Amino acid sequence: MRAVLAWWGWRGTGAAADDERILDAAVALELFQAAALIHDDILDRSDTRRGAPSIHRTFESRHRSSGWRQDPAHFGLSAAVLTGDLCLSLSEEVFAAAAGASANPAGARAMFNEMRFEVMAGQYLDVLDEVEVPGQDPAAALERARTVLRFKSARYSVVHPLGLGGILAGAEEDVLEHYERFSSPLGEAFQLQDDLLGVFGNPAETGKPAGDDLREGKRTALVAHALDLFTEDQVAHLEAALGDPDLGPETVTRIQGLLESSGARGRVEQDVAELGEASLAALAHAPMHVDARSGLDRLARRVLGQARQNG
Repeated sequence: MRAVLAWWGWRGTGAAADDERILDAAVALELFQAAALIHDDILDRSDTRRGAPSIHRTFESRHRSSGWRQDPAHFGLSAAVLTGDLCLSLSEEVFAAAAGASANPAGARAMFNEMRFEVMAGQYLDVLDEVEVPGQDPAAALERARTVLRFKSARYSVVHPLGLGGILAGAEEDVLEHYERFSSPLGEAFQLQDDLLGVFGNPAETGKPAGDDLREGKRTALVAHALDLFTEDQVAHLEAALGDPDLGPETVTRIQGLLESSGARGRVEQDVAELGEASLAALAHAPMHVDARSGLDRLARRVLGQARQNG
């Protein structure tokens, strides 16, 4: 998704479709995404990714099957950290070549650096939210959840890829501003939809166990709305469940029911719909090549319905 967004950002200026610079930039974004996912699975203690063992679990399994010495789990984590670092280094190397040959090397470098910093800051805020003492004011909890959402996912998943494509092709500042009016609400809708799938998604489609975000203790906008709508006893039940790695299917089903009946899920779905509408309306007025507008319209509608497959 990120590579395609960069390509459409490039094409929106009328730049050639087969130019090596945008192809290299797309590769760099895919490598960056790989690094982010590998490290994210370590931070979240996730055993699976897209229906297969996560990288640290794959290395751990290799250690066990090979009969190697010392701790298999520690080896798995160590090898996965290094694999993620390798992807990050390769991403930087490939993007540096693309940016250096672009119409705006300094601007492209600045945006790529900003994207990388924001993801790391967002990851830290996400980890911090999982361990802080419960009992936040629901409004404050929602604001924090939306802040994590923007920096950890929305901007690097949608806003920056599209902008990088444009800036590499030499897009003017007003064009980039129009790009962001479209991509910013789409990025937030993307992650809100992904948060819903993290609790309600079908494992066969998401590649993650049902309720996995609950086991990981994710304090998403969905949880913030629940804090506002649940009774005191229901909040206590939710707080006890969040972050429990052994959370059983019966408890997950009960929490899903509470999130449905309280209206918490409905609030998030309404936010997704409103953000999606704002994104598509902004796209209709964005100054870009007609083929790019059409392609981004198709992509946006697909993203709004299939966020977990890309997240």
